[in-house]
Amino acid sequence: MTSPELSTAFEQGGTPTGIPAKTTQDSRTRGGIGESTLRPDGTLKVTGEFAYSSDMWHEDMLWGQTLRSTVAHAEILSIDVSEALATPGVHAVMTYDDLPTGVRHYGLEIRDTPVLAHGKVRHHGEPVALVAADHPEIARRAAARIRVEYRELPIVTDEASATAPDAVLVHENRTDHYLAHVPHPNVLHRQPIIRGNAEQAARKADFVVRGEYRFGMQDQAFLGPESGLAVPEEDGGVHLHIATQWLHSDLRQMAPVLGLPPEKVRMTLAGVGGAFGGREDLSMQIHACLLALRTGRPVKIVYNRFESFFGHVHRHPAKLSYEHGATRDGRLTHVRARIVLDGGAYASASPAVVGNAASLGVGPYEVDHVDVEALALYTNNPPCGAMRGFGAVQACFAYEAQMDRLADAVGMDRVEFRRLNAMSQGSVMPTGQRVDSPAPVAELLRRVKEMPMPPERQWESSEGVDLRQLPGGLSNTTHGEGVVRGVGYAVGIKNVGFSEGFDDYSTAKVRMEVVAREPVVTVHTAMAEVGQGGVTVQAQIARTELGVTRVAIHPADTRVGSAGSTSASRQTYVTGGAVKHACELVRERVLEIGRRRFGSRHPGWATAGLLLEGGKVVTDGGEVLADLVDVLRDEVVEVEEEWRHRPTEPFDPRTGQGDGHVQYSFAAHRAVVEVDTGLGLVKVIELACAQDVGRALNPLSVTGQIQGGTTQGLGIAVMEEIVVDPRTAKVRNPSFTDYLIPTILDTPSIPVDVLELADDHAPYGLRGVGEAPTLSSTPAVLAAIRDATGLELNRTPVRPEHLTGTA
Repeated sequence: MTSPELSTAFEQGGTPTGIPAKTTQDSRTRGGIGESTLRPDGTLKVTGEFAYSSDMWHEDMLWGQTLRSTVAHAEILSIDVSEALATPGVHAVMTYDDLPTGVRHYGLEIRDTPVLAHGKVRHHGEPVALVAADHPEIARRAAARIRVEYRELPIVTDEASATAPDAVLVHENRTDHYLAHVPHPNVLHRQPIIRGNAEQAARKADFVVRGEYRFGMQDQAFLGPESGLAVPEEDGGVHLHIATQWLHSDLRQMAPVLGLPPEKVRMTLAGVGGAFGGREDLSMQIHACLLALRTGRPVKIVYNRFESFFGHVHRHPAKLSYEHGATRDGRLTHVRARIVLDGGAYASASPAVVGNAASLGVGPYEVDHVDVEALALYTNNPPCGAMRGFGAVQACFAYEAQMDRLADAVGMDRVEFRRLNAMSQGSVMPTGQRVDSPAPVAELLRRVKEMPMPPERQWESSEGVDLRQLPGGLSNTTHGEGVVRGVGYAVGIKNVGFSEGFDDYSTAKVRMEVVAREPVVTVHTAMAEVGQGGVTVQAQIARTELGVTRVAIHPADTRVGSAGSTSASRQTYVTGGAVKHACELVRERVLEIGRRRFGSRHPGWATAGLLLEGGKVVTDGGEVLADLVDVLRDEVVEVEEEWRHRPTEPFDPRTGQGDGHVQYSFAAHRAVVEVDTGLGLVKVIELACAQDVGRALNPLSVTGQIQGGTTQGLGIAVMEEIVVDPRTAKVRNPSFTDYLIPTILDTPSIPVDVLELADDHAPYGLRGVGEAPTLSSTPAVLAAIRDATGLELNRTPVRPEHLTGTA
């Protein structure tokens, strides 16, 4: 048997060639906070040797397969599994009736999703039955032999069909607490944000602009498909090795459905090939465990790319209606907005997405009079939930288009109009929350505007035309005829961490001991490393706080307390905070051991300013008191501690007032595009970004996060959209052949200007990084295309037909 367990490896510090390490007074040990340390898994990933979850193997394992619905809304009249069961090599076939008695639904917040469809299906691709077989192809063939008889029902696909008096109910027996605050059972959640008197302010505005905007459904498009391996345990439990974003949330949802106590469901994080919110919900976790418990054999499930499009939630498509007003001198008077998000068939994270879209729906601007309504619908479209930016992305696209239009109406430069109205530290959000940390919105806009512009006509050189630099690229559709340049700007605001009163915490276990005459620290958390670089940051924190070089990162699993989800730009803040806190407690215990053993030999042991540095105990004046090896000897110091950031509170369901967010992050972009106006082709030449990160714990990783988020924003601007047939609610492009994502040939130059203004409330002053650049990159690209073409362009993504008038 090849064990699926990941081995624990020492993560050595280092500085990439050509990238200077940042030296700070609290980064005295090599590889500490503020340095561009290399990822421990980086070499393995770029050489193809890294073990992802789909690479796991067990010598006697079976393969699982899911049968999915072929229609979007229908009664299930019958399911015949006899032919599938008779297939040689098949060990089990399961439907809803084969599930353990008791809980048969799950959900992140609202338990509305059946493990397998029961009575009816609510969206195209919903799981209906499971198969376990000796070979994946046998499992696929057997699943295809399951006969399901459907009676199709009317579908709900948009607000009009969802809220009509005679609308079909997607969920007939809702009992969740949001129901009391919505106008119709097909409205999943509604959140108004009301401040001042927007109606009265509108009458006093000198300029008013209104706009209707559409935002397409985006897929997370992670490169590693959903996969996992469930191994039955001797005690009747199960051990699941899984690619996920939140081990303990999976466990909380899974155990009741499996009919097992939580202590009998062990979970270990397997190699994750990207996430971006798409792994926050369950996919095959329960299915693999059910088949393993039924057969008594390990069961592996790996989705192919087609199935992956149906196996996870997507970004909410949205319809946004905005009205902005301003005085003659360019001051915003009011904002009125209505944001309608399509949540699809099941709730997932829609309530939180609504809260973000509503509370951040005005953007990073000073506005005294606000009336915003955001809501999410239940429909028969694919379920939507968490994706990078999480509600704030859709709103930013609309309010930044409005800011351009209003600046033009007033007659001001678009960037200067934004800077005039920019919020700052001390500003009050539309929710009534005061921003009590730096909010350098005007400065970020200034910085990004002053970055050097890319040269004109880069495709021309003495050697001829470089097609790669032209719209259409190597398809050789243009040689520069009719190509027009445009420039656009945008800025956004994103919350960091879980909001609205959620008990957001993380747990860290830190162990310090001597191994082979060298002090070693082991850090154990349940943080899901999904590519964001959290394992590097944890090691950097341990080196900084404990003064050691060798740090081992234990594989993430459920044998340690929860670390929450790897989402909401929260892991460095919250799990980093937990690791820092646990290290501080370990340091105090180590120093106490030293005081007992050596305190009588030197008066320095009695002072408060003792540090661990370079494997030694030193005073804050730099005097060495002892070697850590001598202090610890046979001692092992271990601490497991929870750490919480400051509390938040729910938004008032009627007014939206409340201190709902922990922290805010800000990023600004300048997009430079070239458009072939005759062919409708776009080439994004540059996407420059300026972002405040509070404190760059790992500058190299910070830059990578900003460039990655920027590229995803580019995708939704010009190419990415899941197309759902409005007549059938079926997905029309579930493959990378038809769902396009940016490749290296589409990705522009992304210069980054990192600003570090510390948030005094956060560990090391840091600010969440990963999501903010996804907000402003999309509207910046759209603004640049508008600048080049003069077209209104009120939807994403922009397609060639929108630019040539053939749409």
